[in-house]
This record gives sequence, C-alpha cells and structure tokens, in this order.
Amino acid sequence: MSDEYPGPAGLPDYAERVLEAAERIPPGRVMTYGDIAEWLEEGGPRQVGRVMALYGGAVPWWRVVRSDGVLLPGSERRALEHYRVEGTPLRDSPAGPRLDMRRARWDGG
Repeated sequence: MSDEYPGPAGLPDYAERVLEAAERIPPGRVMTYGDIAEWLEEGGPRQVGRVMALYGGAVPWWRVVRSDGVLLPGSERRALEHYRVEGTPLRDSPAGPRLDMRRARWDGG
C-alpha cells in the first residue's frame, strides 16, 4: 500500500489497489472506472465504482470518472471546484460543464 493512503485495517485487497490507482492520477487528469479496471487487469467499471463509493473519500475521487465526461451526480459542484483548481480540461454542454475526455484522460503511464 502507498504511503499516501493510510487505508483502514481490513480493507479488501482489490479496494486497496483501486484506491492506489486513484492516487496515481496526476492533478488535472482523469481515468474512467473502466480504465482503472483495465489498468489493474481485474474487475470492471462497476466494481471500481463500488470501491470508490464505499472508500473513495480518502483519495482524489474526482479524478475517477464516467467515460462520457458527465460530472458525478450529487457531487458536481465539489468536483467542479477541484477541476478548476487543478486545471482539468472541461467543455460546455447543454446540460452544463463536463470533462473534455480527449484532453483530460490519463493512460496510467
């Protein structure tokens, strides 16, 4: 486990790995739930989303996103504040700001 995330005792191994992946995403960049699952070579987008919903508050959760760039429902305002501070590429849409996935997506390299 990384030094940055002092996870709670008994955290499932897969959850630890998902949270460590989220920590590695640089400021101003994002990975999708599916990107993380693919990078870990385990699970899928729903499993990553479940880990983030249960344990993601201790890591930069706003950097793990939906593949369509829509901001996380219920957390749009908080996420948008983080994106603006970090300079994450955004674009306008009729439904409001969304991530510019072509420019913001990080490949984990």
